Amino acid sequence: MKRKIGSQNVLYPMPVTIVAMLVNGKVNFLNVAHVGILNARAPHFISLGMGKRHYSNIGIRENKTFSVNILSQDQMVEADYVGLVTGSTTDKSQVFETFFGELKTAPIIQNCPVSMECRLHDTYELETHDVFIGEIVATYVDDAVLVDGKIDLSKVKPLLFDISSMKYWSLGQPAGDCWKEGKQYKKS
Repeated sequence: MKRKIGSQNVLYPMPVTIVAMLVNGKVNFLNVAHVGILNARAPHFISLGMGKRHYSNIGIRENKTFSVNILSQDQMVEADYVGLVTGSTTDKSQVFETFFGELKTAPIIQNCPVSMECRLHDTYELETHDVFIGEIVATYVDDAVLVDGKIDLSKVKPLLFDISSMKYWSLGQPAGDCWKEGKQYKKS
């Protein structure tokens, strides 16, 4: 028997992504699980649902570029940390090593398995959230996760997010507690 539990979004687990952008000329990162695929054929478009209060939104609007980086489960502490603190009061620019691709204003995380460099296509403003639509300009993949030219998820070992359990998951098992693991982060 099915029970009605109200109006809830249950499209979880979602891959943890770190969205990277420049804000006022400085690299900033935000942990975002609300990323959606909009189409499967080129040009490829994805969406980011980000609360209006996020400092990161300023940089996406300013430069009209960003990257979406899929992390592996061994990067959980850093991923959680950049979601716990705001770039408006904390310099997060050194948490990940970055490089710049074709767009020159979208920082891309060097040591993560998969990254997508995006150009802002459109913005939809909801009452509490901005929805950024990005066109994927280039995708960067670590050679170690490729098998026959395709991404092997078992090698990526993506970190997943579930809001219902408030846990990070790996493929099949929980990997840690959301909004807690990042508290272990120690600045170097």
